[in-house]
Amino acid sequence: MSNEEQAQKDEAQPVNEAAIDATAEQADAEVEELSAEQARILELEAALAASEATLAAQKDSVMRAIADADNVRKRAEGEVDKARKFALEKFASELLPVADNLERALQVADKENEAIKPVIEGVDITLKSFVSSIEKFGMKVIDPQGETFNPEQHQAMSMQENAELPANTVMAVMQKGYELNGRLLRPAMVMVSRAPEGGVDTQA
Repeated sequence: MSNEEQAQKDEAQPVNEAAIDATAEQADAEVEELSAEQARILELEAALAASEATLAAQKDSVMRAIADADNVRKRAEGEVDKARKFALEKFASELLPVADNLERALQVADKENEAIKPVIEGVDITLKSFVSSIEKFGMKVIDPQGETFNPEQHQAMSMQENAELPANTVMAVMQKGYELNGRLLRPAMVMVSRAPEGGVDTQA
């Protein structure tokens, strides 16, 4: 190798070292920049997770509040409906003797007596009109003649053996019962059939 070539090589050597140093510095800068970006990403991810958790908690609170409000509304509607249906319960109970008296009048009247026939017809029309009127307000007559004894609606006043009817059949209605919008106001008082060897369970 000539002296000139050696000199050129010696001159090139510092240039290469400078280039290496510059590359190393650039790499360090990129690493620092990347680390800063990663830290920022982690920070944003943590903030996003916290925001999502807060949103989920707030959504849960809102759903609970909506459910509570809906429950309160339903309870209020139920109470209003119950009050509307049964506000007349006491008044309706006071009307029952009126119907009983009209029915008794028809039962004891002498239907063969022409002189009182118009009165009997008037009482019958009045009773039918009365029953029709109270039914408009949710009252219902319980007249279980010939039906199976139901302790939830009937009160057995007596039992009588009867081979022609199945046991626990209502043979006679001594006093009709009434209910108001499905609630029993008064049970029907009845006579119930029984087989010679058995009776009827009159307990509710």
